Amino acid sequence: MERLGGPGLEAPPRGAGAGVDTPPETGAYGGVQRALALRGADGTSRPFVKWAGGKRQLLPELLRYVPAQFSTYFEPFVGGGALFFQLRPRRAVLTDVNARLIRTYLGVKNHVDEVIGLLSSYPHTEAFFYELRDWEIDSRSDAEVAAWFIYLNKTGFNGLYRVNRKNRFNVPFGRYDKPAICDDTTLRACSLALAETEPRVEDFETAVQAAMPGDLVYFDPPYVPVSATSSFTSYTQQGFGPEAQVRLRDVALALKRRGVHVLLSNSSAESVRALYGADFEVIEVSAIRLVNSKSTKRGAVTEFVIR
Repeated sequence: MERLGGPGLEAPPRGAGAGVDTPPETGAYGGVQRALALRGADGTSRPFVKWAGGKRQLLPELLRYVPAQFSTYFEPFVGGGALFFQLRPRRAVLTDVNARLIRTYLGVKNHVDEVIGLLSSYPHTEAFFYELRDWEIDSRSDAEVAAWFIYLNKTGFNGLYRVNRKNRFNVPFGRYDKPAICDDTTLRACSLALAETEPRVEDFETAVQAAMPGDLVYFDPPYVPVSATSSFTSYTQQGFGPEAQVRLRDVALALKRRGVHVLLSNSSAESVRALYGADFEVIEVSAIRLVNSKSTKRGAVTEFVIR
């Protein structure tokens, strides 16, 4: 099967613009699309937030296993969306259980000028950071949620998103000289990429129920911890434990058996190999981790790409 890219993230040979030929329409959300069909003219396509476990550094490996043609793209743990923004597919369903993250996507998609205006007005000071952090943000507009989320992401400690049991964001102020609080070029490019997407707050199993043969589903869940001290489960109030990992494997296997292209990422914990080894190809890859609460755990790590 023809595959996308390699270490240099090469585009397919048949053009990279919106006029790329596509086969007849199939699938629940429309026509088969050629990956990279809507990439920007300058080739840039990066997320608008930093993300713990984000996949920008792993893109060369992931692109080796992305089919050159697929129908609708599904990403049920969208996070920073690095693979989505690299592929920029014509039709995509982007979901997550983090409601503030999804509202941030909606704000950037539908109200990017307002988001840019708000971010441009926010000062980079420790006092303002803590004032903004304490806002009752869930009652505000999508644009305000997006500006809140992006500002705290760019100025908080190491770009982490973490909440307590009361769903209060509790990451401290980060020590940055000149953080890129408002990258209007990236925000506008992301808004354009999101134009035909459906960002929704949904559990991963519900999110992929509409996936059809020929669609592509990429799962990037909270990773299985490789040690007793490496677990990070405060991304949402619910966490993502062993039972959820088993349920994810079962959902992925059901999709694969009905002809959906399935790609997963996870840690290199032996329990992950045991979970997927019988029915999937488990591939070891090297990734660079730049976002972690502990500086000693940033750098090169071994992870699994599963298909």
